[in-house]
Amino acid sequence: MQLEEIRALMEDQLRLSRTLRNRVRELEDARHSPLAVVSVALRLPGGVTTPEQYWNFLTSDADGLGPIPADRPGLRAVHDPQPGRPGRSYVDRAGFLDEIAEFDPAFFGISQREAEAIDPQQRLLLETSWEAFERAGIAVRRQERLDAGVFLGIMTSEYAERFAGREDKSGIDPYYGIGAGHSMAAGRISYVMGFSGPALSVDTACSSSLVALHQATQSLRREECRYALVAGSNLLISADLMVSLCQSRALSPDGRSKSFTAAADGYGRGEGIGTMVLMRLADAEAEGRPVLAVLRGTAVNHDGASSGLTVPNGPAQQQVIRAAYRDARIDPAEVGWVEAHGTGTSLGDPIEAGALDAVVGSGAKGRTAPLAIGSVKSRIGHLEAAAGLAGLIKVVLMLRHGIIPAALSEADGELNSFIPWQRTRLTVPRESAPWPDAFARRVAGISAFGMSGTNAHAVLEAYQPASEVAAESAGSEAELVVLSARHPDSLYQLAVGTAEVLEQADAARLHSACHTLRVGRTAFEYRIAVTGATGVELAQALRTAVEQHTAAPVGEAPAVRIGVAEGPQLAAALEALDAAYPGLVPAGGGLRELLAGLGVRVQSGEVTLPGGVHAALELEGGTLLALVGADPAQTPSLLLTALAALHDAGAELRLDALRPAGAELLGDLPTYAFRRRRCWVDEVVHAGAGGTVAQDQGTPDEESGSAAEGVHEVEQFLRTKLAEVLRADELDGTRPFAEVGGDSFCAMQLTIAIEEEYGVEDVPLDHFLEEIPLDELFLRLSTFVVSSTLKAGLTEDMEQSA
Repeated sequence: MQLEEIRALMEDQLRLSRTLRNRVRELEDARHSPLAVVSVALRLPGGVTTPEQYWNFLTSDADGLGPIPADRPGLRAVHDPQPGRPGRSYVDRAGFLDEIAEFDPAFFGISQREAEAIDPQQRLLLETSWEAFERAGIAVRRQERLDAGVFLGIMTSEYAERFAGREDKSGIDPYYGIGAGHSMAAGRISYVMGFSGPALSVDTACSSSLVALHQATQSLRREECRYALVAGSNLLISADLMVSLCQSRALSPDGRSKSFTAAADGYGRGEGIGTMVLMRLADAEAEGRPVLAVLRGTAVNHDGASSGLTVPNGPAQQQVIRAAYRDARIDPAEVGWVEAHGTGTSLGDPIEAGALDAVVGSGAKGRTAPLAIGSVKSRIGHLEAAAGLAGLIKVVLMLRHGIIPAALSEADGELNSFIPWQRTRLTVPRESAPWPDAFARRVAGISAFGMSGTNAHAVLEAYQPASEVAAESAGSEAELVVLSARHPDSLYQLAVGTAEVLEQADAARLHSACHTLRVGRTAFEYRIAVTGATGVELAQALRTAVEQHTAAPVGEAPAVRIGVAEGPQLAAALEALDAAYPGLVPAGGGLRELLAGLGVRVQSGEVTLPGGVHAALELEGGTLLALVGADPAQTPSLLLTALAALHDAGAELRLDALRPAGAELLGDLPTYAFRRRRCWVDEVVHAGAGGTVAQDQGTPDEESGSAAEGVHEVEQFLRTKLAEVLRADELDGTRPFAEVGGDSFCAMQLTIAIEEEYGVEDVPLDHFLEEIPLDELFLRLSTFVVSSTLKAGLTEDMEQSA
């Protein structure tokens, strides 16, 4: 082999080596890639229903604990203040949610009957999941199968016990099984919203939701989904677990977790729901999502062989904490806060403090600021499966605001004497304070340790954009606001809340708010759209529009034709649009291409343009919407007015390109106004438990009647029977069967009713599967019934005459 050949071979090997090293580096970076928290939504004790309320709660001295609500008679019935009584609970306080029986089943396409059988956790998860995606500026369109995964931490389904515990099992229908299963809680979210990514429920007891976060992290890094919904859920409905925990003396007699204090005597229970949307940081920045914080790393392990299944294991806790910081590629010395598990037990708190000091606190020895620790459990109780999410959202808000809230007050007394505070670098702050200047970065950790022995730790950092972009002024003064809902009442509430926000907004926030409402919300059948130049104008226009709203749902998208007069006016108009909305005008395209990009489907046909109008849209019925007039500079305003009319007429628009310069997606705008109603099955409290027997909800009496000879009479029968099956007060005939809560069980019930009432067979089941309005479904079925009965009668007459 010649020297030149050897040199060439060596160079090829070097190039291959560099390529392989780069690929290994890419894969390693992907294994540790940072994730963005782009939104949160929640329901927590103390009346907390939004992140803004939660932050106000955390920075105040408010208390989320309270007595057992009246709608939990089972918990009240077993209370006995004397510890040790068999079958009794000595606790009568906890962190309760204000209302768990109310739900908007129609919005989610669920019948009243099914909603009553569904665990309230599933119902609250649907609401908060929807809010989380709206806060992220992501419009959920079910038919588009959004590439989103669901990762839920949940450990109980106590609502189901009120069905299973009854001697009479006749009330158990197909909805019981799917209404209670843990797997169904995650699966229902994906089904209702049309998500195509992984959907799984995790139960590791008190660490469930932080373990779910770990699973979501891995799924995003492996690119199994683009968006990940992480959730945690816990409700206190049944007395059984409360009694069991009291029998083991795990609970504090006064129902309060006293984290890291000398008074620690067990944990106080709490309930709540937390949801969070995660994305890969690079994707979130590319899509312009609001980044609340950055998730750097997570880790999960188990205690293994230890002194007891439910006993904390200090070495295992150290191990999982170290693993989390390795995954995050962050030095523990940079951590300024750890949201501790901190249940407030005399055994658990010292073990956890020791583990934190060994791993994170040791890094604080070379700096002036100690490691601050604390737990929100002292304020809202231990939310068990949802505890990780409650603490995680708290950390996100702390990092975003740069404030460390007080973890204890002076009234909480001395710190736990079993923790050698003087020999550690740990502190539990009793006053709120800014993040210490000793840290170059705002980094925080959070721990969750399950009674099952499964431990989890996560590391987060405050978001620092790669470069601060100066706010630009929008190229158009005019703005467009679009709102929609599935019911006029919801639309009214949404319009009122949005108007309050808009009239307080400065110019930059106004354009961002309007942009968010245009692209980050799903379009429903009840709609209003307004235009204006200022927030005050838009607010007044919204109030006027909603007061004058006809309460009629939109129909099919209208047919649209366009008329364009080519010339210098048109060219100037396109320049004005491009200046107002950079990128709106396609390269080499004109008005037709621009409108197509906004979702306007233009049909062929001639449009006669009046004088002074150089381009216009014509709707069915002859309504003319000017696009280009005598002054091309007014084209952006005319376009918005036309789009508002199209929106209200039922057009399915895509307004992403209608983004003013400098506009951002906002995560603090009003979310959907659910129209809640009571969906609840009363609990039967046996007299032997010290309570009274609650009224059981029976099934509706079956309606009987003679066979109808006319199509109209059969339609009325079908409408009444379906309303009975769905337990609906009214049925919207414009919506398909599935959207009003219909499913295979309902179709079967209705089919059986038809067969029994009219004596017909072979009812065409395919009608139930078609995307047709209920009125059309009833008409088809009625026509079938009448024709079948007439045919049967004719056949009988022929046989008799023969």
